[in-house]
Amino acid sequence: MRLSITHIASLVLLSLLLMACRGQTTDKPPISPQQNMQFQERFNAQQENPFFENNMAMRPPVEGTVSRGGLRHDTALFEGVNENGDYVTENPMDVTRSFMYRGKDRYDIFCATCHGATGDGQGIIMTGQYGYVPAPTFHRSASYEMTDGEIYSAIANGIRNMPAYNTQIKVEDRWAIVAYIRALQRSQNVPLDEIEEYDVDIAQLQAEYEEERARQEARAEAAAAAAGEEEVSAERGERHYTAYACHTCHSLDGTDLVGPTFAGLYNSERNLEDGTSVVADEEYLIESIVYPSEKIVEGYNDVMPAYDYLSESELQSLVEFIKAQSDN
Repeated sequence: MRLSITHIASLVLLSLLLMACRGQTTDKPPISPQQNMQFQERFNAQQENPFFENNMAMRPPVEGTVSRGGLRHDTALFEGVNENGDYVTENPMDVTRSFMYRGKDRYDIFCATCHGATGDGQGIIMTGQYGYVPAPTFHRSASYEMTDGEIYSAIANGIRNMPAYNTQIKVEDRWAIVAYIRALQRSQNVPLDEIEEYDVDIAQLQAEYEEERARQEARAEAAAAAAGEEEVSAERGERHYTAYACHTCHSLDGTDLVGPTFAGLYNSERNLEDGTSVVADEEYLIESIVYPSEKIVEGYNDVMPAYDYLSESELQSLVEFIKAQSDN
C-alpha cells in the first residue's frame, strides 16, 4: 500500500505533536502570538490614575450600591426593630430544636466567657483579676424585661463596655443566641409546681445543691485563709476598686460616670428613684454592692451587676476605701 504525501505529512505532524507532550518543564517563555491579554492597558491596585479628578484608579461603588444578596430591607430580621424604630418583642426566626442548639453552640463560644454558662454573669474572665466590668446576669428583672430585639441589638451593636459582634456572628446566629438566652432564663426559673409534674427527685436535687454550695464555700474559705483574705483595709479596697473595674463607673474626683462618684459618698443622703431617701452608711454601701437593683439612686439606671460573690473582708475593704474618699 502506497502512502500519499498527505498521509506522510499528517504522520510527521502527529509525531511532532506527540514529541512535544513529554511532560518536561522549561524556563523558556511560552510562545504567544496574541499578547493582548498579557499586556493590557490597565491600572494596578492603589495606582494613580490621572483620568479621574482625585487621581484614584480604584473607584468606590456608586452611592446606594447593594451587593448581590446584601439587601437588608427587613429591619426586624437584620436590626431587631420594626418600621417605627421600636425593638421587636419576639424572635422573627423559626425557633426549632436544631436552631436552639445552634444558639447554645454560638453562646458557648462568644458569650459564656463573660456571662457564664448559665447566664449568671459569672464567666471565667469576670473573676476580678482581669479588670473587666462584670457582665450582668440574665436572671434579673431588667434582663427579663428586655425584648428579643433589644438583646439582638446588644449582640450586634454592643452596649456600654460590651463590643459589637456584627462582624463575627451571622444574623441568624444572633437570633439563635437570643433564643438560647430565653431558654436559659426559663431553665433557671422553673416554678416548683411545674417541676413536680415530671419524674424528678426534688429533695435529692436540693440536697446536691446544698452539698455543692458547702464545698464551694469551704474552698473559698480555704483560699481566703491562704491568701490572707481576712485583712480589711482601705489599701486593699483600693486594689479591689481597680481589680473589679469599679473605676469604670465610679470616679474619685466628683465626676459622675455611669454610677455616682465615691467622692463624699459615705454618710451622704441619697435620693432614690422611688421617692424615698437613705443615708449611705456601711449597711447601705454593702447592700448596694451585693444587691445593686434594690435601691436605685435617682438619675441613674439599673445597670450595675451584683457582686454577691465577694467575701465579707472584700466588702468591708471596699467600704473602708469609700470612707477614705469622704475624708480627703
